[in-house]
Amino acid sequence: MPLCFKPVIYQHTRMLVIGTMPSVASLQAKEYYAFPRNAFWKIIADICHIESFKNYAQKQQALKKLNLGLWDNLQFCEREGSLDSKIQQEIPNDFETLLKQYPKIKKLLFNGQKSYQFFKKYHSKLLKEYTYAVLPSTSPANAGMTYKEKYILWKREIEEECF
Repeated sequence: MPLCFKPVIYQHTRMLVIGTMPSVASLQAKEYYAFPRNAFWKIIADICHIESFKNYAQKQQALKKLNLGLWDNLQFCEREGSLDSKIQQEIPNDFETLLKQYPKIKKLLFNGQKSYQFFKKYHSKLLKEYTYAVLPSTSPANAGMTYKEKYILWKREIEEECF
């Protein structure tokens, strides 16, 4: 029975990356996007011109520098394995409250179509209040795009807001 993590967020956060639910590897490591083949942290490192991250604290510092926060759509679900397509019995997170607590957030970045679909299902009215982008999933299960293609799209959305 996977449970989500608390948000990684700061008072000056302007963009929120929204995933679906932590993978098995992430749950074991107690870190967002911990599966080694997930491209999320490589994209963030490349945007920040960092060769690689030494630890999770350094990853969080990069998010802070980019004014990015992280949270997942679901606070709970039943799922066998890590695939979003296997999610059942989901319970959504309370984005209404979170976004009120962090009024500087102006843009939502969905990590993949499934993330966007869950948000739309439970929080469709919020989509009218925020700028958002549905980005290609950084999961290795999204093999239809190369790393470079994913990187270009993610970089454009992040840099548009923070540089």
